[in-house]
Amino acid sequence: MTSLYETCAYETAGGGTEMLVKCVANDLDKTNSSRATSYHSWFLIICGALIFFMQAGFAMLCAGCVRKKNVQNSMLKNLLDACGAAVAFFAVGYAFAFGETDSTGFTFLGKRNFFLTGDVNQGFWFFEFAFSATAVTIVAGTLAERCQMVAYLLYSLVLTGFVYPVVAHAVWSSNGYLSAFAQDPFRGIGTIDFAGSGVVHTTGGTTALIATYILGARRGRFHDNRGRLLPTPRTIHGHSMALQLMGTMVLWFGWYGFNCGSALLLEVEDTGKVGALAAVNTSLAAACGCFTSLFTHLFLEEKRTGEIKFDLGKAMNGALAALVAITAPCGTVENWAAVAIGSIAGIVYLFSSSALVYFRLDDAVDAVPVHLANGIWGLLATGLFTSPGRLMDAFGTEEHVGWFYELGRGSTDATLLGNQCLAIIFIMGWVSVTMLPFFLWLNFMGWFRAGSLEELVGLDHSCMRERPNYLEEEGDGFSDVGTGVERGPPKFDLPVETSASESEQERALTGTQE
Repeated sequence: MTSLYETCAYETAGGGTEMLVKCVANDLDKTNSSRATSYHSWFLIICGALIFFMQAGFAMLCAGCVRKKNVQNSMLKNLLDACGAAVAFFAVGYAFAFGETDSTGFTFLGKRNFFLTGDVNQGFWFFEFAFSATAVTIVAGTLAERCQMVAYLLYSLVLTGFVYPVVAHAVWSSNGYLSAFAQDPFRGIGTIDFAGSGVVHTTGGTTALIATYILGARRGRFHDNRGRLLPTPRTIHGHSMALQLMGTMVLWFGWYGFNCGSALLLEVEDTGKVGALAAVNTSLAAACGCFTSLFTHLFLEEKRTGEIKFDLGKAMNGALAALVAITAPCGTVENWAAVAIGSIAGIVYLFSSSALVYFRLDDAVDAVPVHLANGIWGLLATGLFTSPGRLMDAFGTEEHVGWFYELGRGSTDATLLGNQCLAIIFIMGWVSVTMLPFFLWLNFMGWFRAGSLEELVGLDHSCMRERPNYLEEEGDGFSDVGTGVERGPPKFDLPVETSASESEQERALTGTQE
């Protein structure tokens, strides 16, 4: 194999030392650039795989939060999330979100690269596909135990193929009117959503809120069997806390692909520094969110009942809420700010979860408090806590930083905070305008909610022809909120064959009793 020096010596024969040195330097630059591009693609693939692995976390979390009679149905929906997202994002979603346009200014949608035609970075497509699949699967848990399969399939395709791409284009594309990556960003800075508190989680959370409002609560959650309003809502317990905890930890692990991997898309030299900051901030926020949610709930319960109660569910959801909140500012805030953002996120989760019950909206996995409420908080926190130094590292500017830092400068400039608020209004407005009519149409067609009998026996049996689990379970999963009083199994007049043991048969024959 001919060395680089030998190749250049042959090509510049008779040209002198200066020509030889220039040839070697140019070839080395080309080699290094090619290697950097290759490494960048590999890192995108690895981080995309971490994000995609979050599908397993969502599946475990959802499975643990539902009753046994609905586990397989929930698992199938989680699997179809990924499949539907892949097909829809391949066909039209990527083109709408990041496809080439004829303009260098702001556009509403991309116009090219449908079915990945043209010049498409395959590694970038895979990375963004994993994001889109995450946005879709957020809704799965909210609608668990009562949503028809056909409705879920249709919603998955619509959200990934059209609704989510419009949001992604507006905030992340170089032609998006809210994008910080635009040549001339809106109001000089655009919207900073580092890894998707708004694009992914607020989009998915808003969709979940609309869907659960139209779909209605699970049977027995807020009304009795005759449709009368219960004075105290019942809690429907999931069948496995172990699965819920495993799902939470898998999601936390995958979040490093979310937040750290997004640094690869920045147009700065030292992306590793920004990625490392994102990793530390992600860890700190999640830990603090877990603590504040757990101990705030413990304090409130002790004041209400006089008993100390450690609630694993509140701790897990507090950590997830903090992960959602830190997703937008993870690369632009200091470590102390991540602690504050995560701590507040745990409290935001608790009160938004209580508000959901107050308005009698049924969310099987608390996805709306976790993803919508804290997706909004994450965008606002970015407008408050973004520091000049971290903004320079990530976006190459120190103008229009977080409002708290602007106040420290003696300025009242709230440009970034205002842009963040505008992004919240746009995302929630766009999702509402598109998904509300869609869900109303599904409901009108009778394709949205499963029948009462199907819900009673379980979707595993009604949709997948599995043996009803009420013959095996000891309870129906109901309890009064705050009391932990379990209610007995539903009463069914079903003939069940029983066989007496040999000792019972012997006593029956002899007429003796113990």
